Amino acid sequence: MRIQAILIVSILLVFLTSCSNATDMREERESTLSKQKGDILVGVAWPFADRNEGFREGLELALGEINKKGVLGSKIRLVEKDDKSSVTDGLTIAQSFANDPELTAVIGHRSSVVTVPAAKVYDHAGLPLIAPSSTAPGLTAAGLDRVFRTIPDDTRLGKTMADYANAKHYKRVAIFYTNDEYGRGLANAFEDGAKAAGMQTIDRLSDYKDLNDLRRIADKWKLLGCDAVFLAEVMPDGAAFVADLRKAGLEVPVIGGDGLDSAALPAAAGGAAEGMVVASIFNPFAADDTAQAFVKQYESTYNAEPGKLAAQGYDALKLLAYALDKAGTREPSKLAKTLKETKGWQGASGLHTFDDNGDVSDMPIVLKQVEGGTFHYLN
Repeated sequence: MRIQAILIVSILLVFLTSCSNATDMREERESTLSKQKGDILVGVAWPFADRNEGFREGLELALGEINKKGVLGSKIRLVEKDDKSSVTDGLTIAQSFANDPELTAVIGHRSSVVTVPAAKVYDHAGLPLIAPSSTAPGLTAAGLDRVFRTIPDDTRLGKTMADYANAKHYKRVAIFYTNDEYGRGLANAFEDGAKAAGMQTIDRLSDYKDLNDLRRIADKWKLLGCDAVFLAEVMPDGAAFVADLRKAGLEVPVIGGDGLDSAALPAAAGGAAEGMVVASIFNPFAADDTAQAFVKQYESTYNAEPGKLAAQGYDALKLLAYALDKAGTREPSKLAKTLKETKGWQGASGLHTFDDNGDVSDMPIVLKQVEGGTFHYLN
């Protein structure tokens, strides 16, 4: 991890020091976009090939709706790049976006480990960033004034799952997490919430050697009276851990964060995910008109039920179009100001109001449980 952290910092320093003065970059973009005609260019960075999960389809659906009427007399054109969930690729893409003064804003990335360092590149270049998936608290804690997260952060997600665990009367919980920006942040938030609710974290770890090692760990957890496991992981590693945990002989309930909210979880875990409860931020059965219109249009277009990331892709672009129209200009400073002042904008995944840090503050968190090999909504 130390070597990886040094590599990330080194890459980021090279990018930032290779740029012109930040004020010059921001002013150039501001001047260019104040006079720009034609298509409004929006960069999108995402692991499209390997971890798309409906995100591109959500974007395309929103793009079609937006461009029927246009925005500020123009159409939006997406500049899509695949970051492969790689910090190196993500920062390379971020720098290419930063170097293009005709780019109005960026949507991305999927993984917090990529988005957190990339956000600094965008901020340096004056680019507003809409982050629809990265939940690490560090993304908006860095004092960047043009970052807007359209998903609850790990602090809220972790506390919600701790509250759920407390309501189920789990008292002694083990935590397994992925040792990166996402996993550490979510594990910390859950542990803090569990402690505040009077629960005890009996163990916390991020790795095991093999199935025999996990059997030893499971036996220890049994002796310590473990009555639930909180999993701060992403797919597909989360599914593999749950499958191994059941093979190791531990049958206590497993609950997890939004990184496990994937339709692939039940099948990937080979039945071991049955009964699992995970956090999400989108309910296709929500009663509000915006959600139902989105679901109907998505199913009609793609013959599939939309998931969380399809809704997030759709909302991110629709929100950006709304802000452009309300700002009345492509200038990033005014666009960012309009986004910061957004109150109660209704998207497919819920209301969007941003706090001073750029975090969405009123989006509901949904709980889902695996039953009969598929997800069912608990609220």
